[in-house]
Amino acid sequence: MNKRFDVTIAGEINLDLVLYGLPEKMPVEQELLASDFRVTLGSSSAILAHNLAAIGVSVGFITRMGDDALGAIALERLAERGVEISRVKKISGGTATGVTVILVHEGCRHILTYPGTMSEMTAADLDMDYLAQGRHFHLSSLYLQKQLQPEMARICRELKAKGLTISLDTNHDPDDKWGGVLDELLGIVDIFLPNEDEACRITGKIDAESAIHALAERVPMVAVKCGSRGAIVQAASQHWRVPARVVTPVDSIGAGDSFNAGFLSAYLQGKSPQQCAEFGNSTAALSTLRSGGTESFRDAELVKNYLAETPTTGTR
Repeated sequence: MNKRFDVTIAGEINLDLVLYGLPEKMPVEQELLASDFRVTLGSSSAILAHNLAAIGVSVGFITRMGDDALGAIALERLAERGVEISRVKKISGGTATGVTVILVHEGCRHILTYPGTMSEMTAADLDMDYLAQGRHFHLSSLYLQKQLQPEMARICRELKAKGLTISLDTNHDPDDKWGGVLDELLGIVDIFLPNEDEACRITGKIDAESAIHALAERVPMVAVKCGSRGAIVQAASQHWRVPARVVTPVDSIGAGDSFNAGFLSAYLQGKSPQQCAEFGNSTAALSTLRSGGTESFRDAELVKNYLAETPTTGTR
């Protein structure tokens, strides 16, 4: 069946306001000076949509946002990269578009998020016929989609019945409960893309290897992101450890979402799970070469040159 999009996404959109070089201990009632500052496109769903489009994947994107300046900038970033945004719903006079403030210290960071409209999107905001025009549907930030959560299993089943494959990246649960609809979704999705910490928290296991084995009993394909150690992938009984691509990182913000972009791009081309992870590692590494999760992907020449060769180094 001919499809309009490679991937459709229903999720959140916001800007990231990133301050670098702050002290790890931050006393109150004092003015603390950052060494640098960036405004970039944020949110897992929007970063993924942007970076997929930057590497040649056609993307249809639905979100709920405020009719405000921060939302307008974020939406403009998606549009300039070629993401289709005709079904985005702007709400005037209500809740503002969300925003994330990231305070970067040496070796760690604080992430402060005002959810805004991302927590108000409901199933009524989604054009299901539009979403069904994709070959594949992706859901990010499950635990930020407060109003959408109760309907997500039904939505995914409906899209799957229309021939779409489904992927999920929960991202972090701010309540650290990892419950709700997740258990049901794990029985529906085709690909699960957690990071190491998320996989361990969801399964109660102490390491990524144990966690991926447990998750692979529920999901046909699981890729666990392990940062500088690369990724672990399992599909049924097949298991791969895929080393990271070596770079000198500027910023790791959005690297996990960028991994998802590469992984899903390769998956939609019919590549093997190992090859999907190898390309995911390359797009994750590319992301770290600029500040923020999308800035590397705004440089078309950098994208072309860096991704021209993806190493094949994965091992069973």
